[in-house]
Amino acid sequence: MTYSKMGIALVTGASAGIGAIYADRLARRGYDLILVARSQERLDEVAKRIAGSTNSNVSAVAADLNDKADLGRIETLLGADPAITMLVNNAGIGAVAPLLESDVDKMQAMIELNITALTRLTYAAAPAFVARGGGTIINISSAVAIAPEILNGVYGATKAFVLAFSLSLHKELADKKLRIQAVLPGAIATNFWDVSGGSLDDLPSKAIMQSDDLVDAALAGLDQGELVTIPSLPDVADWHAYEAARQKLIPNLSLNTSPARYGVAVAA
Repeated sequence: MTYSKMGIALVTGASAGIGAIYADRLARRGYDLILVARSQERLDEVAKRIAGSTNSNVSAVAADLNDKADLGRIETLLGADPAITMLVNNAGIGAVAPLLESDVDKMQAMIELNITALTRLTYAAAPAFVARGGGTIINISSAVAIAPEILNGVYGATKAFVLAFSLSLHKELADKKLRIQAVLPGAIATNFWDVSGGSLDDLPSKAIMQSDDLVDAALAGLDQGELVTIPSLPDVADWHAYEAARQKLIPNLSLNTSPARYGVAVAA
């Protein structure tokens, strides 16, 4: 098979919502696609629709990324297929209930998908991309990565991991021609809310972005070279100020004495 000059983008969670829209937009940009999600039937529908409206080759691979064997198959694919140039880590689940009302087994399953699967797929893709001379990894985080008080704390923590992991990846891999982007959406009109036990009806309409607008803004941020894209943030200077404050903290996070405010005597 002859592949696009853009290569193949592998998109997880691609059977609906944000992942399906990423697939559509990337195909229109000239990428061929490998779509990954649990439902073969729904993936086939998305693949047929995109292949019919673009010139892209589209493959649909059913896999449950919470299943070790299925996850391993996708890891192997990422490492072995030299045509893959982009990974979109979109698959994930959420929760809105507070800790005391949450099932710990469901929280563990969320950690395994939002963190473990994303990490393993990235570990499969990154060395392969370096060997191939470049590539792009897009990690879908969330605005709750920097505002974990808003929803379920475990969910916020998983998305904070995605942000921190992306920042570290950028620092380690930028000189190896790998582009890293963390996308931090706010409330998006998808089935996330139904699946997680919440409701969009509880939010003001001005706080809800359509998923098409999210993906279009995120890809525009990628084009502009953004490491962190917050699609609904009106003024990017606010993020720059936040990041500047974080950078200012870093030199003082590890010192050999405690500050005077704690009143701790310095050991002789």
